[in-house]
Amino acid sequence: MEDRALKMRKMTWDGVWARRLARHWLLDAAQEAEPADVVADMCGAHAQVMSAAEISVALRIDGATRSDVRDALWRKHSLVKTFGPRGTVHLLAARDLAIWTGALSALPPSRNDLPEEALMTPDQTDTVVEAIATVLADKEMIVDEMDEAIVDIVGAWAGDEVVPAWYGTYPRWRPAIYTAANRGVLCYGPRRKRKVTYTSPQRWLPGFQPAEEDKALRDLVVRYLHAYGPATPQQFARWLAAPITWATEVFESMAGQLEQVDVEGAVAWIDAGDHEEPATATEGMRLLPYFDAFVVGSQPREMLFPGKAAERALANGQAGNYPTLLIDGVVAGVWHLRRSGRTLHVRVEPLEPLNAAQQRALEEQVARIGEILEGKPKLTMGTIDVGPHA
Repeated sequence: MEDRALKMRKMTWDGVWARRLARHWLLDAAQEAEPADVVADMCGAHAQVMSAAEISVALRIDGATRSDVRDALWRKHSLVKTFGPRGTVHLLAARDLAIWTGALSALPPSRNDLPEEALMTPDQTDTVVEAIATVLADKEMIVDEMDEAIVDIVGAWAGDEVVPAWYGTYPRWRPAIYTAANRGVLCYGPRRKRKVTYTSPQRWLPGFQPAEEDKALRDLVVRYLHAYGPATPQQFARWLAAPITWATEVFESMAGQLEQVDVEGAVAWIDAGDHEEPATATEGMRLLPYFDAFVVGSQPREMLFPGKAAERALANGQAGNYPTLLIDGVVAGVWHLRRSGRTLHVRVEPLEPLNAAQQRALEEQVARIGEILEGKPKLTMGTIDVGPHA
């Protein structure tokens, strides 16, 4: 073991954080890039809050606005809105959707907390997914419309109101929406007024099929390590909400393709030969929105949220529930945005007083938020009393 440790390449935490920031386009914004390019580099952009996703993607591209992100999603279809890691809503690069769907389909089944009477058998799930593929093949539908269409195809049992929900119960078939997305037969469509629609990604990506599962999973590991490495199997498991034992076996099966490195005494993995550590320091400031991928995916958490940042900017240990002020590569405060017409009220709560240079940098960041959201920003400083996003 000692000989193996001596042969490991040494890396520094400063270098690790600099390379992660650079690969997330948070040191310098990308020039003349498309939204799909930076989303691919980020390994997906969290889109539970769509305005936050628009900020997250656009701030990484010089001069980009929310209109560029919307155009990539709904006109060019170079982005796809669907369920990504942890079963959460993400924007994914359309060119990577085959890898994502193949890899997510390879995940072991997660624990199902539904009551027994709400569960479907594997065969029933397969039947429902096939029905979803059929009803969404050439149209967008709201979920209430899908209720009737699915029952018409598979039978009344699919419509039994047995799935517990926030208010009342849902039909039995609905949990299969996530499986359908992972298998590549469902994604989000454009909103119909205020209602969510679903459709088939094959409408916009002719010939699309999920990649072979084992190869897709290996490709996703490499992409994850490019964005967040060096990292451990435990961290990869947390990012995907997958079992640690399973993730460890995946990494060990890729031993010939991956490489272990020593980061100041901590052993972690990278894609073999990917030793780049940018000379650029981690200096700079960014206002990152809710659930920004860099904040959610970066580990160790205590290094990104040092000291008071862990108390103020984490929600029960979970990252992303607060928009964060990033200074020199670490979380140094929180912020909040409220829109009133074209006015964007941006309130920032730094954890420590800002010096004159930092104040100027903050004003530039607020102006950039205004540019992205195509509004007029107004900055105030002070305590934020808005709680974490669920």
